[in-house]
This record gives sequence, C-alpha cells and structure tokens, in this order.
Amino acid sequence: MDPVTNDQVARTTGARTAEPLTQYTQRVNQRVRAFDRRHPLPWDLHVTGFWVTAALIDYAGGGWRNVTQNPDTAGWLVLVLSLGLSVPLLWRRTHPATVLLAMAPFAVVNAWSGATLQAALLQLLVIYHIALRTPLRNLWWAAALMFTPVVVSTARHGEGEWNQQLGSQLTSIVVAVLIGVTVRTRQNYTEALEDRARRLEVERDQQAQLAAAAERARIAREMHDIIGHNLSVITGLADGGAYAAAKSPERAAQALDAIATTSRQALGELRRLLDVLKDEGSAHHPAELTPQPALTDLDGLVDGVRNAGLPVHTTVEGSADLPAGRQLTVYRVIQEALTNTLKHAGPDASCEITLAYGDRGAVTATITDTGRGAPPSAVSEGRGLPGMRERTALYGGTLEAGPRPHPEQGWRVRLRLPEESPQ
Repeated sequence: MDPVTNDQVARTTGARTAEPLTQYTQRVNQRVRAFDRRHPLPWDLHVTGFWVTAALIDYAGGGWRNVTQNPDTAGWLVLVLSLGLSVPLLWRRTHPATVLLAMAPFAVVNAWSGATLQAALLQLLVIYHIALRTPLRNLWWAAALMFTPVVVSTARHGEGEWNQQLGSQLTSIVVAVLIGVTVRTRQNYTEALEDRARRLEVERDQQAQLAAAAERARIAREMHDIIGHNLSVITGLADGGAYAAAKSPERAAQALDAIATTSRQALGELRRLLDVLKDEGSAHHPAELTPQPALTDLDGLVDGVRNAGLPVHTTVEGSADLPAGRQLTVYRVIQEALTNTLKHAGPDASCEITLAYGDRGAVTATITDTGRGAPPSAVSEGRGLPGMRERTALYGGTLEAGPRPHPEQGWRVRLRLPEESPQ
C-alpha cells in the first residue's frame, strides 16, 4: 500500500471542509486594505465619484425639492452647492480639517438660501475623518462649524424648533465622532500589538545571538584549556626526550610514548568538543557523550605534568564533595596554572598545589611555582587568565594571580569559591 503524503492529506482535508466565511472575508478585507494603503487615490476617486453622482442625480431629478424650504432656488445655485458639498471629499483623508473649512461656506449658503440639499450631510463623513486622523481637540471647532448652518437656517426661515434641529444635528455629529474614535482606538490597539510583536521578534533574535556568542566563548575557552595544556605537556616531553636521547635512549623512548599518549588524549577531547557543533540533522551517528573532567581526574593531570619534567607536590585538606560545575572550575583553573608554569617557569622549577575543602561547596585552591614567573605580555594577552576569571565569576568566587611577594620567586594563583547559597 502506497504511503499517503502530507500534500494528499491536505488536499483531501481541504476538499472535505470549506474555508470558514469569516476567514475568507477577513483575508479579502486585508487585501483590500493593503491595496488601499499602497494606492489610496483609486479608492478616493471611487468614493468621491459616487457621492458627486448622487448629488448631481438629486439636482437633475429634482429630488431636492421634496425637502427644500425654498423651491424657487435658482438651478445654477443648486448645482454649485451640490458640487461644493461633494467634490472636496476627494481630500477628506489627507486634509479633513481643510475640507470641512472648504465645505462650510457652501453649507451656510445652502441653509441661507433654503435649498436644504441633502449633500450637506456629507460633512458628517468629513468630521468622521477628523475624529479618526487628527488631534481630538479639532472636534470642538469642527462641531461648532457644523452647527452654524442650523443656526442660520432657523434664524432665516424660522421653521421648526431650535431644540429639535440642534438635537438632531448634535446626535448626527456624536454618532459620526463615536464611529471615528472607535475605529481610531482599534487601529491604535492593532498597531501597538504589531509593534510589540516586532519588538519581541527583535529581542528573540538578540537573545539567540547572545546565546550563540556565549556558546562560542565557552567552546573557545574549552579548546584553549584542552589544546593549550596538552601542547605544553607535549613540548615539555619533547624537550626532555631530546635531552635524554644522547645519554639514555630508554628515557627518550618513554618520552616519545608519553607524547603519543598525550597527543591521542588531546585529539580525542578535541573531537568530542567539535562533535557537539555538528548539525543534528546531518550527523549520521550521535556524538560521543563523555563527562567533563572532575577532581577525580586531577591525579592524571598532575601525572602528565610530572612526565613533562615539572615536579608537582599536591596537598589536600578536607574531603572533596563539590557539584560537577564547581569541580570543573577548580580542575580548569589548576590545569591553566600548570600550563602557564610549563610555559614560563623555566628549568629547575617546581610546583605545589594545595586544595582546602570547606562546607557546602566552599573550596580554596592555591597553585604556587618556584620559576622565574610569566612575562607581563603573557599575563595580559590570550584567553588563559580571562577564562579562569570567567569560570570563577560563575560561582561568585575570586581569583588572584601574580608574582609571589619578594624575596620569594615564582608565580601564585589562588582560587576561592564561597559556600553555596541555600535553596
């Protein structure tokens, strides 16, 4: 039986269930609004053309005579008023306040002459756009401007009661303003949501970049600790083997064996570190998961340094009962200190490591050598000392590194990790 693909399932599902009407309507509405934002003129021309046509039909058909207070109004004046109250709608969205000011004289003449054209109601569309697009303080003078024709009509012709005409006009203005304010509030709310979504997207990308940078820094630190230490050990073994080759071939062979062992260990650790960088989808075999070094591996580290020719004495006070993260920090600091000693202490140097364990994860590690000390450039450059400080800061500890006080000779690194905070 042939497997069913996702496309076939989608086509079958789409054939069985029709798209909801609300989603279809919303999608069409979004497309229309997007087109209007890109090309506002066609929509403005259509709306204006519709109302201009309606005003001209009212003029040509004589429909205005059914509600007029002065049937004897000149035809040319009715035509001018019809155009003056409808044509300015073309600019209602870009300049609504100016459009209302331009329509005001025609509305006043319409009321004074008694023509009472229905096209005067188009001012409500303009005041809607004032509420939608301009500061709300403009509504005060806009409303006063629209009340003026009512006052002129009542004073001129005296038909109807003031309260009735003013109330009717006020209701119309309030409805138009409320619609404009409602639409404006919804638009502002939608824009705020979109802006928040954009900002959250930016913050998400920034967090991803920071996480990637932190991971790169961690990997670089691990590579420095692994490769730097092993290469220093290999260098010491090679120097010792070259010195012993002429006098003791057996010692030279032992040095070569130690170099090979250390090289294989470094290569294996490097491969494990690089395996975690592989894309999971492209890797055919899962990366080998090996635990990070702990304090139980410290003896092997010290033995390797001793084989490289550096005498190391270790003193331990208390029992090692530290979490894995603290053990890794102590191990890496000791590893880096021994690496620097191999590089810079010179011949005939020795090293002493003192570990003092306290309660609840507290520990003090002191690494002291009797060499000539590292040059200033070796301390200020590279990733060794900054890497040790970064590791120490993760647990709120302190790290001191520098020459031993005069008259003593050599270099001292002291790590202090405080007690763990109670949860």
